[in-house]
This record gives sequence, structure tokens and C-alpha cells, in this order.
Amino acid sequence: MSTAMPNAGPPAFYTVREAARMLRVGAATLYRAIREDAFPAVRLRTRYVIPAVAIERLLAEAAESGGCVDVAQMAAERRAAREFEQRNGGAQ
Repeated sequence: MSTAMPNAGPPAFYTVREAARMLRVGAATLYRAIREDAFPAVRLRTRYVIPAVAIERLLAEAAESGGCVDVAQMAAERRAAREFEQRNGGAQ
């Protein structure tokens, strides 16, 4: 008996192991990046899941630039935007 949902599209989230396999890195490497806030993830109690859109964005950015994508730079930009919003009360 299949446990797949009928008409289910692509997943909205990947486990850390799935995402690490897709990115061809070790799960420990990805966990470390997540803990250092250098890779986007959602924490659900004691587990992390990776939004599929984060993986898609990395792929799109690499394809557009034709070069190396610096995830740390993306994370720094995300942190700066978050800090800006916090300082300004979310208003722009």
C-alpha cells in the first residue's frame, strides 16, 4: 500500500539529510551552517527542516551568476535585513 498522497506536488520542506544529499555535502556540515545562521532552516522543536524554496533559490542564483554562490553572503544579507526591520519596527 502506498503512503503517498494523491496529487501531491513537490515537497515544501526537505529534511536536513535530504537537503545535504542534494547539495552533496555532509549532514553535519549543513547542521553546522544552520546553527551558525549561515543557511536557512525552520526549527520545529528539536528538528530542522529546509524550505524547498531555499534550495531552489540557491540553484537559481548559481545558474544566473554562472559562478559560485556564497551562502554565507546570502545569510549576512538576510541577517542585516532582519536587524533593519527590528530597528525600524518592521516599517520601511
